[in-house]
Amino acid sequence: MAHPTSSGQSHDLKKEDCKETRSLVVCFGEMLIDFVPTVGGVSLAEAPAFKKAPGGAPANVAVGISRLGGSSAFIGKVGADEFGYMLGNILKQNNVETSGMRFDSNARTALAFVTLRADGEREFLFFRNPSADMLLQESELDKDILKQARIFHYGSISLIDEPCKSAHLAAMSIAKNSGCILSYDPNLRLALWPSADSARKGIMDIWDQADVIKISEDEITFLTGGDDPYDDNVVLKKLFHPNLKLLIVTEGSQGCRYYTKAFKGRVAGVKVKPVDTTGAGDAFVSGILYCIASDQTIFQDEKRLRKALYFANVCGALTVTERGAIPALPTKEAILQFLLEAAVI
Repeated sequence: MAHPTSSGQSHDLKKEDCKETRSLVVCFGEMLIDFVPTVGGVSLAEAPAFKKAPGGAPANVAVGISRLGGSSAFIGKVGADEFGYMLGNILKQNNVETSGMRFDSNARTALAFVTLRADGEREFLFFRNPSADMLLQESELDKDILKQARIFHYGSISLIDEPCKSAHLAAMSIAKNSGCILSYDPNLRLALWPSADSARKGIMDIWDQADVIKISEDEITFLTGGDDPYDDNVVLKKLFHPNLKLLIVTEGSQGCRYYTKAFKGRVAGVKVKPVDTTGAGDAFVSGILYCIASDQTIFQDEKRLRKALYFANVCGALTVTERGAIPALPTKEAILQFLLEAAVI
């Protein structure tokens, strides 16, 4: 197990921080099969063979929360095919509530071929024309599970096509009216949108409804039309809206920045030896949402927020030490063990 390097910060995370809870986090959106090359550092065309892996950011987050001992549910649609049934079983095996999952006999489960090339760029090839996740209808929503949620988490891929877009907006409305915290990770996949302008508009149209937003540096540059993602003024003036409780900017292994109405700062990353970065962002999101679900005072308490963000950083770091997204998502025990070992050095 790799150890974090000293950042000069004190992170005396204890077992009671981010404590176990049954506060429900409902994750909405796509679940699909990722096909990843059996060797690293090659383009999709150069890959000699592919290995299938469960994917889809909202589903990854749901599993991540469950692994940490939290309570999560997934709402989305897959095909009534072998891949769809496999994905449903993976969620059940990971104790994710699946009563909101639907199976479409007229459309296939989405497929994505994903690789990290030698130059460090990720390459995607999607098979969705249309795939089952795009066809979820408002009438198929499990309204009861939405009303039980403490947090409703979603991305932007489910906003691209109808009827899923309308189902997404309806689910947000039900959750908001039930007093839910709305959590948004845009998870930009430009190749899936008709154009860059439609992506920017689609992502920003629901921006001011979210209570918690997590974005990356690249997404700031894209959404602001090329502005400096490291400039606090850019983030605060262009992306921090009046209803927002927390805006997080992730910086990979460097950690993250945070912005609330009352304070802002950054929490250093955790240094590990990366094997596969797939799912690191989703693991981070699962870590912070797990903490928020059990303690909403962290929006007002900077010390508790910093501990929660460090916990989320550790979630992301441990995920990159193994291959795949869902297989690599850490348990609460693994994180506490990591923190215990880190405190020794």
